[in-house]
Amino acid sequence: MTDRSHLPGRRLLLVHAHPDDESINNGATMAKYAAEGAHVTLVTCTLGEEGEVIPAGLAHLAADRDDTLGAHRIGELSAAMAELGVTDHRFLGGPGRYRDSGMMGAPQNERPECFWRADVDEAAAYLVEVIREVRPQVLVTYDPDGGYGHPDHIQAHRVAMRAVELAAEPAFRRDLGDAHTVAKVYWNCVPRSVVEAGFARLRERGEDKLFPGIASPSDVPGVVADEEVTAAIDSSAYAPAKAAAMRAHATQIAVDGPFFALSNDLGQPLLADEYYRLVRGTAAAGREDDLFAGVGA
Repeated sequence: MTDRSHLPGRRLLLVHAHPDDESINNGATMAKYAAEGAHVTLVTCTLGEEGEVIPAGLAHLAADRDDTLGAHRIGELSAAMAELGVTDHRFLGGPGRYRDSGMMGAPQNERPECFWRADVDEAAAYLVEVIREVRPQVLVTYDPDGGYGHPDHIQAHRVAMRAVELAAEPAFRRDLGDAHTVAKVYWNCVPRSVVEAGFARLRERGEDKLFPGIASPSDVPGVVADEEVTAAIDSSAYAPAKAAAMRAHATQIAVDGPFFALSNDLGQPLLADEYYRLVRGTAAAGREDDLFAGVGA
C-alpha cells in the first residue's frame, strides 16, 4: 500500500483554464488555506497563449506577433503562487500540452492542439493522476458555462467533473494510482448582491480617477442569485495577498487598490471574500464558512 502519511490533513485542488483565473476567482481562498497548513494544488489547463497583453512594452509577446506569451505567463503564474504561498502548481499534461482556444467562435477554436478540441477523457486522465496522487477532499472548478462562456473554461469544467468520476473508479487506469473519491466539489460563483455593492463602491470613487470606464455585473463571471451560494469564505485577511497575486499577472490585469481591470480597461471590484456552490458532497447546515466542513482526513 502506498504510504500517504506525508499528506497534510486537508487537501484542496483547484482546476483553472488559464494563468490569472485562479488569482481572480480563488486567490484569497488559496492563500488562507495554504497559510493554515492545507495542501493546496493548482492545475492550470493552458498557458493562456491567446490572452490580450496590457503593457505596451510587452505587446510583442502576443500570439499575433512573437507568440511567446505562454512562456511569459508561466513566470507570472509562479510569481502569483509565491504571493499566495502555494507551492504545488502544475499544468494539465505538462506545460503547453493544450493550447489556449481563444474566445468562443474565434478561429483559434479550430486548432487541433487547442484545449477546446481535446478529448475529454484523455485530458481527464492527466487530472486523474493528480487527484490520485494528492487525494484532495475538496475540488474547485467552474460551472458548466465556465462562468462566462469561454471555451477553455467550459472544457475545464468538463474535464474536472469527468476526472472526479474516473478517479473514483478502481478499474480505470490502475497505472495512475489507487482510486480516490473527492468528497466535495464546488463551483466558483459570486452572489449578485455582492457584485452590485462592489460596483456601487467603484462608482462612488469615480471611474475617471481609476479606469476609463466601469464594467457591469453582467461582465463578472459566475454571478448567481444570493440563495444559490452555499459557501462564503471570509478571506479578508488575505486580500493583500490576492491583490499581489493579481498584480503578478501583469500582462492580463491592472490593479488599483480594491479594484482591477482586464484588457478592456473597464473597472471591476476586487472581491476579498470568495463564494462557492456545492455540487457534490454533503453541505453543512446553513451557508458554509469552510470548504472542508464535514470531511475528514
